Amino acid sequence: MSAPPGEYYTEERWQNWIQRIESEDIDPEQEDSARLLLNLQDDTAIAVAKIVTDYEDGELEAEAALEELQGVREIVLEEVDIADEEKLMVVDGVQTSLVCVFFAAEEYVAGGVAEAPIADLIAAASEAESEENMDAALGYCAQAGTRIIADEAELPRDVVDDLEFGLVAEWVNGLDSLQTAMSDPEVVEEDDE
Repeated sequence: MSAPPGEYYTEERWQNWIQRIESEDIDPEQEDSARLLLNLQDDTAIAVAKIVTDYEDGELEAEAALEELQGVREIVLEEVDIADEEKLMVVDGVQTSLVCVFFAAEEYVAGGVAEAPIADLIAAASEAESEENMDAALGYCAQAGTRIIADEAELPRDVVDDLEFGLVAEWVNGLDSLQTAMSDPEVVEEDDE
């Protein structure tokens, strides 16, 4: 069953996650903290997956799907007001990972599925990043995401593991959440431990 329009993700849901992060000791090296951050990221990816699935199932027209994606993106990528600099940095990292999730979903709805193999697209993104062409790098990652959405390919672990730390690695991390969300779009409860 699909969510009513405008109910795929709410400002209140996002703020609940942010408040939880503000109230807890966050150390990304600790398992509980890492899980909380991953759940935050996965929760958003699940909302995106549900919009795309409703589009695929004909429950949303392309324009409505793009509007829903835009609405979720505005909530999630809005500047967060957290006083603690370290917590702000980790939330920013989650937001950065999710940028590619939104671009991939929008690309899928507006333009369809990329033809190139996913490993080639990620390699091209990495190459573009090394040349400091971040727009091209994001474009390649988004195209890789369209292949994930269409269930035509999975992220190749060997390629992912070889990525240098940087924006492409963060975007691919977001695509990993999208891949999980597309295969198992269960809602992550905000109070999951």
